[in-house]
Amino acid sequence: MGKNKDEKKAKGGKRGAGSAGDLTPADAFRSPSPPVALSAISTERGPIGPADKEEAAEALLDLGVELDDLQSRLFAQGTAGDRRRVLVILQGMDTSGKDGVINHVMGLMSPAGLSLAAFKKPTAEELAHDFLWRIEKKLPEAGLIGVFNRSQYEDVLVVRVHNLVPSEVWSARYEAINAFEKALVDDGVTVVKCFLHISPEAQAERLTARLDDPERVWKYNPGDVDERGFWAEYQTAYAALLEKCSTDVAPWYIIPSDRKWYRNWAIGALLAQTLRELDPQYPPPSFDLEAERVRLKEKLLL
Repeated sequence: MGKNKDEKKAKGGKRGAGSAGDLTPADAFRSPSPPVALSAISTERGPIGPADKEEAAEALLDLGVELDDLQSRLFAQGTAGDRRRVLVILQGMDTSGKDGVINHVMGLMSPAGLSLAAFKKPTAEELAHDFLWRIEKKLPEAGLIGVFNRSQYEDVLVVRVHNLVPSEVWSARYEAINAFEKALVDDGVTVVKCFLHISPEAQAERLTARLDDPERVWKYNPGDVDERGFWAEYQTAYAALLEKCSTDVAPWYIIPSDRKWYRNWAIGALLAQTLRELDPQYPPPSFDLEAERVRLKEKLLL
């Protein structure tokens, strides 16, 4: 971690921040107040950011230098007893790009400072516990950036759309999730929730591309086509969780995701802003620095 920090220090990842007034990424992408009409929110781009793929690639490269530096500081703080850490939650329809974000954004940082978890269909053991049980087991430790590929929100999405439990059960989970996230924040976790917002047209193109690419066909799941038949129901479920669970302590951010390059820049910029505001610092040495210099010199002379 911390490599190449001096190479582009002057740039600091701020290129591509756009010119829409003083909007920060958090301002630009934060979910609006209820009611949330997803059909009225662009899936292609937000009010700030790079204008094209080339500019986005350069901006993300600059952000990578800054992210690597900030992650190093956060990690170092954690080794000294600072409880703070970050949890990035990625939710979105199939093909919205959760894996892509992990590869192209989180991949800019050292894996030593990351904690990755993917939540698939619950196992029998997980179903025997409260729905938050499996989530709690994967929370990042102090100093780490945790990344959830899907999350506790599956229990108000898939469960709701397919009527896997009675409505009175899943509807009570919004409040439980809010209380859970409030407790995380109180314990030093900064929660960054990103809804990867894509259009049905973009999803259709990506599913078709998987079938046509021998190196990506393994990612094709026939079940994704079945789920597409519930597109309207999922949009309703996503709007509901954005309305009910975008709180002051753990807001939701709607990330336009039809253009992969814009999606990656947006999440990189949002994460960089989050880490800047945390302002992690390398901890001072817990020993007498000068005494250690003398002792080391004496040992080397032996």
